[in-house]
Amino acid sequence: MTGPEIDRLIQLLARLPGLGPRSARRAALFLLRRREALLVPLAQAMTDAAARVRACSVCGNYDTIDPCAICADPGRDPSIICVVEDVASLWALERSSAYRGRYHVLGGVLSAVDGIGPDDLNLPNLIRRAADPGVTEVILATGATVDGQTTAHYIADRLADCGVSVSGLGHGVPVGGELDYLDDGTIAAALHARRPV
Repeated sequence: MTGPEIDRLIQLLARLPGLGPRSARRAALFLLRRREALLVPLAQAMTDAAARVRACSVCGNYDTIDPCAICADPGRDPSIICVVEDVASLWALERSSAYRGRYHVLGGVLSAVDGIGPDDLNLPNLIRRAADPGVTEVILATGATVDGQTTAHYIADRLADCGVSVSGLGHGVPVGGELDYLDDGTIAAALHARRPV
């Protein structure tokens, strides 16, 4: 039906999160129809990213410089390290503009089902960083999943001898959330994390 170049484009697009074979075909057609305005610049941007973007040797964030812009920013508080599962979580926290410390990207979470153990995560570098006398707090910002919480407890145990305060993100009712629309786990977490008014 199509040439091998188009088939390969569709197959590669189908590997992206949220795109199945049908969505990938639509995306491929969209790109091909807008070759000069979108396909060619997109291909160049991907080539540039593949050649220049690297993981930061300090925190694991993606950037074109090493250390990354966040680690190199003198306006950041070096005494606080926020531990995240992946770069997507780091970017989400950055969008909030609520955090001005440093980060540490684990590269995943502990998962017996997926065969991911402590040696598969960026933990030795975190322990080394947390042992620095200038670090006073480590925030564990892993997901509110079983694997995320297991990972947070494991890290908290490993950091016990580092002399840092270990905290976690609050869980519960989101801003603007209505109880009727929340799942049972979120409501239970909100009840357990209640505070005086």
